Amino acid sequence: MKVRVSLLLSAVLAALLLAAVPNLPAQSQEPGVTWYEEYRGSSTPLGQVTVLDSSVGYNFNPHLGVDVGLPVYFVHPGKDTLTNWKTWNDNFGDAYADVRVHVASPLVNYTSVITGGAPTGSFARGFSTGRATVTWDNHLDRQFGPFTPFLNAGLGDTTWDRGFFYRPYRTLGFVSEFEGGSTFKVLPWVHVGASYYDILPGGTQKVYSQMFRRQAGRALAANHDRVFESRFETTGPASIARDNGYSGWIGFNPIHNIDLEAGYTRSVHYSLDTFSFRVGFNAGAIANRIIHGF
Repeated sequence: MKVRVSLLLSAVLAALLLAAVPNLPAQSQEPGVTWYEEYRGSSTPLGQVTVLDSSVGYNFNPHLGVDVGLPVYFVHPGKDTLTNWKTWNDNFGDAYADVRVHVASPLVNYTSVITGGAPTGSFARGFSTGRATVTWDNHLDRQFGPFTPFLNAGLGDTTWDRGFFYRPYRTLGFVSEFEGGSTFKVLPWVHVGASYYDILPGGTQKVYSQMFRRQAGRALAANHDRVFESRFETTGPASIARDNGYSGWIGFNPIHNIDLEAGYTRSVHYSLDTFSFRVGFNAGAIANRIIHGF
């Protein structure tokens, strides 16, 4: 029953988003080279996960752009976590390519991204599902003075990292994700935000943990359905990839083209607190100035 409800909600939402696209005029996005460097990470009682993500691409016009990228993961289980990784587990993740569509109007701004992942990451270390993956992400927002409410929704065959929860595992199986919240501009260079998210998997799921080596052995006890802290690979019903919770964050733009954020996420399902950070650098803006002679 839960699987049917998840599929129905996903199909209805996708139809509504697609129906909205033709009515939205162009977004003012400058054509040219894109290049973004981002270092982000999360810390929980289970350990730390940090990611260095480099992506380059091109905006063909104000509506359409493409990117390719490759993340590098650094995972360190906590000292009290009973895993067989006693030191850092570092490796490349799956290389990815995406196609982005941007549209905007006084009514609503809309962004849609289809991302394909190639199984270039280490499966034995939990950085890849060992298969190609596809996700479709959608973002809607509308500004009301300093407030910008937003809605995120996506479908795919793997669970992706959330904005303030970088997961020490990968999943394989149908999943839909919904998030709603708002940001508030405190100052021109400072904003705060809050959101609630819900991940609704459907059908059989596989979970590959980055906290265990791929080897036979006795599984540990999983607290609060956190199967990724019990063994390297778990196959089971949709509930093993289920998650829901809420986030809060603060962001700074002290220097042009540099983004700084710090946030907190409470996973209600996993009973897990996560503190996260993100540092982003928009190198593409500088590259375009050089290409066009400033």
